[in-house]
Amino acid sequence: MTTHLIGDTAILTGRSLRHITRSLDTIITTALTPIALMLLFVYVFGGAIHSPSMPGGSYVDYLLPGILLITIASGISYTGFRLFMDMRSGMTERLRSLPIARPSVLWAHVVTSLVGNALSLVIVVLVALAMGFRSGASVLAWLAIAGMLMLFTLALTWIAVIPGLAANSPDGASAFAYPLILLPFISSAFVPTDTMPGPVRAFAEHQPVTSIVDTIRDLYAGQPVGSGIWIALAWCVGITVAAYAGAMVTYRRKTR
Repeated sequence: MTTHLIGDTAILTGRSLRHITRSLDTIITTALTPIALMLLFVYVFGGAIHSPSMPGGSYVDYLLPGILLITIASGISYTGFRLFMDMRSGMTERLRSLPIARPSVLWAHVVTSLVGNALSLVIVVLVALAMGFRSGASVLAWLAIAGMLMLFTLALTWIAVIPGLAANSPDGASAFAYPLILLPFISSAFVPTDTMPGPVRAFAEHQPVTSIVDTIRDLYAGQPVGSGIWIALAWCVGITVAAYAGAMVTYRRKTR
């Protein structure tokens, strides 16, 4: 069964990736908003926001983790949209009529999301390097960063699957991403949380983005990550498990 699922997922993922290669503007568009935000914060607001007491070197070094998470949140909206279009066009039903593992229909969209978002993240990092981002992190640290980003992508992608299956319009399938894009703004992504008012600070310090951002920042700065990495992993794994369960329930209900 597992071999069957992997093989079917690989075939259907190839189909989805071919769609991406025919519309590379999707990946570019996904990266444009985070890049625009990075340019805005570094070159317009950076002088007012950044202070000597802020951890890290240049401001682009400080805010890059938050920009990467925004990139992922922007990208997964297309996953919900693509899944909605397959549902509306009847493609999902046609695929399910074939002798394939049923979960492979969803997993193909998930793997496609991981590949597409990885390309968008590479584009954003390259722009950050051109803006002065520098890191002395080891190869192992960068592998840990890549793993954290992919795990976060996996968590958000399974969240995206739910509205992709249940929405009644293309806008509804992708609109859920907007709150996720805004979440890094109420975290340590752009300024330290100790600069925030009490209630906002309490929320910022106990939501998943802050622990993930702080962990990524410490990893590429070569700083000890401490227990923060376990908190970040717990958030990512917990969200993934809950979203996967919700997606499978929704999938069974919609294709009953």
